[in-house]
Amino acid sequence: MTALIEARQLSVGYGTTSVVHELSLEIHRGEIVGILGPNGAGKTTALLALAGELPIIAGALLWKGGAAPLPLHKRARQGLTLVPAERAVFNHLTVRQNLQIGRNCDLQKACALFPELIRLLPRRAGFLSGGEQQMLTLGRALAQPTELLLADELSLGLAPTSATRLMRAVRAAVDQGMAALLVEQQLDQLLKIADRVYVLSRGRVVFTGPAAQALARFDEIRAHYLPADPKHMPIQPGKYSKGELR
Repeated sequence: MTALIEARQLSVGYGTTSVVHELSLEIHRGEIVGILGPNGAGKTTALLALAGELPIIAGALLWKGGAAPLPLHKRARQGLTLVPAERAVFNHLTVRQNLQIGRNCDLQKACALFPELIRLLPRRAGFLSGGEQQMLTLGRALAQPTELLLADELSLGLAPTSATRLMRAVRAAVDQGMAALLVEQQLDQLLKIADRVYVLSRGRVVFTGPAAQALARFDEIRAHYLPADPKHMPIQPGKYSKGELR
């Protein structure tokens, strides 16, 4: 089966400085893929490159088996939707107006995904809570003709109940035929819904495998790959076979 998007030995960054090195990944319809890693690992840089917001320094990026259109707006027309870490709402517009400015956004579908939005439709988005704003942002993304959702830190700053609500909505949408790539720092939230995960450290993939395997080894992966203390560096990539830890 042809992947919706595939990176082959992709190196990306800013100017001529590479931040993500030799990234290889693929995402297929019906699956959620997660990118995990500590701050500064290159997660957002990788996501922006896949979205078309950053130029490729080396390697190749394929969209549906062919060359990926370069800018984000062209990829958006072909079914790619990006949800950035900053909540993409227009504070001075109502919830209804925010949904209506989405690309062919289905208002009824957005409200079906998040019934909480129904009573909020006439309210200005700037008066919503953080969780409500993120429901609005995600609802608008999922109610468009989206084939691949790229989302950066959906759960950032949210209570666990709100984060779980968002994750379940993504899982339900993906189960109906789309695909999603989620960048997350909340390992436990992502592993509950993801199919596969990639862990980045210093711009390189240091672990990849099924989410079920990662969940079973939650404490081990967190201790080895997601340290808060920079003194505790992961073992160099390349010493593991795919999806395995020593």
